[in-house]
Amino acid sequence: MTLIKSISGIRGTIGGPAGQGLTPLDVVKYAAAYGSWVATQATDSKLIVIGRDARLSGEMVSRLVAATLQGLGLDVLDLGLSTTPTVEMAVPAKKAAGGIILTASHNPKQWNALKLLNSKGEFISETDGQQVLALAESEAIDFAPVTKLGHYATDSTFLKKHIKAILALPLVDVEAIKARNFRVVVDAVNSSGGIAVPMLLEALGVATVEKLHCEPTGDFAHNPEPLPEHLRDIAKVLEKGGFDLGIVVDPDVDRLALVSENGEMFGEEYTLVAVADYVLKANGGGNTVSNLSSTRALRDVTEKAGGSYAAAAVGEVNVVTKMKETNAIIGGEGNGGIIYPELHYGRDALVGIALFLTHLAKSGLTMSRLRISYPSYFISKNKIELTPEIDTDNVLVQMEKKYSKQPVNTIDGVKIEFDKEWVHLRKSNTEPIIRIYAESDSNATAEHLAQKIIADIKEIIAVKA
Repeated sequence: MTLIKSISGIRGTIGGPAGQGLTPLDVVKYAAAYGSWVATQATDSKLIVIGRDARLSGEMVSRLVAATLQGLGLDVLDLGLSTTPTVEMAVPAKKAAGGIILTASHNPKQWNALKLLNSKGEFISETDGQQVLALAESEAIDFAPVTKLGHYATDSTFLKKHIKAILALPLVDVEAIKARNFRVVVDAVNSSGGIAVPMLLEALGVATVEKLHCEPTGDFAHNPEPLPEHLRDIAKVLEKGGFDLGIVVDPDVDRLALVSENGEMFGEEYTLVAVADYVLKANGGGNTVSNLSSTRALRDVTEKAGGSYAAAAVGEVNVVTKMKETNAIIGGEGNGGIIYPELHYGRDALVGIALFLTHLAKSGLTMSRLRISYPSYFISKNKIELTPEIDTDNVLVQMEKKYSKQPVNTIDGVKIEFDKEWVHLRKSNTEPIIRIYAESDSNATAEHLAQKIIADIKEIIAVKA
């Protein structure tokens, strides 16, 4: 069993001994710590918004969280079956003190998690996260007396409000989408997206929606991470012809993957590139942000539009911070995460769908033609396992020194630039592993670059030995 405690939340596999998996005792412990932290914040609100994806443990975890928060004297507004971005938007809309999203995102069905939000509906900062973890470990939790227990209420209207806000965005053109009479296949991996995405597409005037794995049972029909190797079902439907595109979301609907009309993957990295291209052109330029492990293509389209690109450390909270610093008009992560500040500062597959369909409709192109209009890069993802006694931080320092004549970014591991190629080295926070991402203009050269870096690391290790 696994329990991972991080600054942004608590995730783990359901069951097993307390402290080794996400057991009911662990859910209560960390929900209580978060609620206690909320009570220390400068806010007049006692309201916490919660919502969940459709995974099998969702109802159980939700009830535990709600009751724990009530026990602290906090009021709970439960959105029930919802999406991560919907909960994020509901927090400031209700002037809540914070929010908890009960989802393990792309992890398999045996996982669940408590994702923690501040009063802005954004993931809590590293400092705040450390305070929550410290409270949990100290177990210095002061529960409310019986006369001051919190209240519990439900609200199933926020998904409709979320969609209404998307439709009101100036860059979402419903009439242009209607005019294209799009025929779309949706794979929502039997979670919340099975409700949210068809509802959005209907509101956008999409002509035909073929639902695939859209029953929100939580019994995921395939590995829920929207990678090409997991999306054979939707690819086969599109290969037969008759549809314009496929839309795939992860269980909590913050990641968006697209499939072309011929069944070929558009590429998760290019979800953000395509949407950013549309937003930048419509805006007459602007700044963008993605994390260090995302494709260079975003930088290319940004600079072509006359804007500036900036890279952030990996993690949504880091991307959001950099977007605010640079006044970016769009940003996100290369895993299909779109962050559009005009709506809210959070990854949102629903707004990504609306902006992308507008872009595709106005372009007059097919999906496959649109894809080849962008710079083509390939990312090779590798890792090298180290023995526990090896100092991984020192390995990264030595790599930085070895390539000191190249542009090097060290805000999150070591990223080395080689003209239009790059390699990013990051150590794992939970195991002795260095992750190695390399990008180039072909699979072969990206893989060659990654193997060259792996050889360099092994040489450093051998010298130290």
